[in-house]
Amino acid sequence: MSVDEAVEAKPRRRRAGARFGVILVAVLALLFGVPWATLVWSGNAWPTPVVVTATVLVVLVAAAFPVLMFRGHGRRDDTAARIADTTLGVLWVLFVWSLLGQLFGLVLALAGVADPVRSRVVTGTVLAVSLILLVYGYAEAMRVSRVRRVNVTIPRLGRGLDGLRVVLITDTHYGPIDRARWSRGVTEVINSLDADIVAHTGDIADGEVDQRREMAAPLGDVRASLARVYVTGNHEYMSGAQGWVEHMSELGWEALHNRHLVVSRGGDSLVVAGVDDRTAAGSGVPGHHMDHEAALAGADPQLPVLLLAHQPQQISGAVAHGIDLQLSGHTHGGQMWPFHYLVRIDQPVLQGLSRHSERTQLYTSRGTGFWGPPFRIFAPSEITLLTLRAA
Repeated sequence: MSVDEAVEAKPRRRRAGARFGVILVAVLALLFGVPWATLVWSGNAWPTPVVVTATVLVVLVAAAFPVLMFRGHGRRDDTAARIADTTLGVLWVLFVWSLLGQLFGLVLALAGVADPVRSRVVTGTVLAVSLILLVYGYAEAMRVSRVRRVNVTIPRLGRGLDGLRVVLITDTHYGPIDRARWSRGVTEVINSLDADIVAHTGDIADGEVDQRREMAAPLGDVRASLARVYVTGNHEYMSGAQGWVEHMSELGWEALHNRHLVVSRGGDSLVVAGVDDRTAAGSGVPGHHMDHEAALAGADPQLPVLLLAHQPQQISGAVAHGIDLQLSGHTHGGQMWPFHYLVRIDQPVLQGLSRHSERTQLYTSRGTGFWGPPFRIFAPSEITLLTLRAA
C-alpha cells in the first residue's frame, strides 16, 4: 500500500468504525429500550422509586453487556461469555414478547380496558410468557438431542448401498459452558444407531483445541462401520481451524479438507466428499478455501456423491458439480423463535430435506448443540439418522 492509499484508508476506517458504533447503539437501544418501555414506562404508573430503580438497572446492564460480550468472545473469557450470552438470550425473548405485548395492549384498549390495569396486565403476561419460554428453552438446549429419522432416495445409488445409514451431527459448539457430559451422551446416542457413516458438518467448537479438548474427547469414541468424516464450519475460522482439522484426525475422523474418500458395500460405491466453509477463503488460514473441484478430483463421475458442506448456501456449488446429496448445518433451525426469519434472509433453507435440481438434494440439520444463548425455543436440536435408498 502506498503512502497516499494509506492516508485515504484512514478516513474510510474511521467512517466504518463510526457506522458500526451507530448500528451497535441502535441495536442495544432497541433490545433494551422496548422491554423497558413495555415493562417499566408505558402506562403502568409504577411508584417513582420502582421506575428509577428499574431504569438504573437497565442502563447498567446495557452498559456492561457489550463489554462482557467483547471480553467473552474476543478475549475468550468463559465467565464473561456465559453472562453475556445468557443476557442476550433473555433480552431477545423479552424484546420479542414486549413487541407482541404492545399488540395485546391494543386489543385490551379496544376492549375498553384502561390504564394502569391494561399496561399491568400486559407486563404480567410478557414476564410470565418470557419466564416459561426461557425455562423451556434452557431445558431444550441442554438436553441430549433427539434422533430425527429421514429416508432419502438417491436414484444413482447402487443396490448394494441401499439402506446405508448416515448419522449427521453438526454445530456442537463446545464453548463457555462445560458440556463434556452432554458430549458423552451424544456419542452414546450415535453409537446406538449402528451407523455406516457418521458425519460432522462443522462448527465443532467456540475456542481453540486446548480450551475444548475435554468436551470434544467423546468424539473419539464414535463408531461407524465405513467412515467418520468431518468438515470445517465458519466458527472454526475464529477458533483455530487447522488445529481442529488436525485434532479430528487424531481422534480418528477423516477431515475432508477439500477432498473425498470412497466407501463400498455389496459391490457398489459412494463418493463421500467435503469442502471447507464458504468463509474459509477470507479467514487468512493458509490453504483453506471452498473448492469443489479439488474435493472431487479423481472421483469416478459415474458414482453418486455425498457432500459435506457447512452452510446450506453452499448448495449452488453442489448443483454446479452434480452432487447427489449435500449435508449441512449452520442455521440451528433459527435456535430462538422468531430468529429464523433473519436466518432465511441469508440461507436458502432453514431445516429439513429440500431439492435444488433434478439430481441434487440438500439436508439441513437444526444442529446438535447451540451457539451463544443457552436456549432453544421452538427449534429443537437433532442427531439425524439418514437412511439412503436406491431408486
